[in-house]
Amino acid sequence: MARTKNSGSVSGTSRRSGTDAPLDIRDRKILSVLRSDGRLTIAELAEKVGLSATPCWTRVKRLEAMGAISGYVAVIDARAIGVPNVVFIEVTLDKHDEKMLESFGQALAAMPEVMEAHLVTGGYDYLVKVAVTGTDHYERFLRESLYRLPGIRHSRSTFALRVLKHEVSVDPLLMPLA
Repeated sequence: MARTKNSGSVSGTSRRSGTDAPLDIRDRKILSVLRSDGRLTIAELAEKVGLSATPCWTRVKRLEAMGAISGYVAVIDARAIGVPNVVFIEVTLDKHDEKMLESFGQALAAMPEVMEAHLVTGGYDYLVKVAVTGTDHYERFLRESLYRLPGIRHSRSTFALRVLKHEVSVDPLLMPLA
């Protein structure tokens, strides 16, 4: 599994420096290999991508500096720690001014059950992914956390039955070049 930084933030911004050189095939190979195993040593990574250790290390550091690699973490199986249920919540707000959107986003980011929160277009404003132990926990989350936030006009919940695909990041080797 890929390793990504989890700062608890809803923000999707990355660290970008003045080193925004386009990614070549070797950079894309490095990212592809690291997304599958972020615990490789530089020597192991270099061997897999056909580089010697020093140029590989230099490329990894550049990829980190430009924000292409935002961090390294352990990916925890929620089922294994007793949190087997995922719920997707569509949330519609009463108002859409900057202050409301910012405060609502910050409040979502502070909730431990919230795995992801996206401001979206379409028939609702936010798509929120939460992890809960069961329906009792979900009801508590709604009553004690989500519904206490000001400005919610409507919400709709959908429990996931099964995960068909789960990727932490895209594979840059499989994505079209920009």
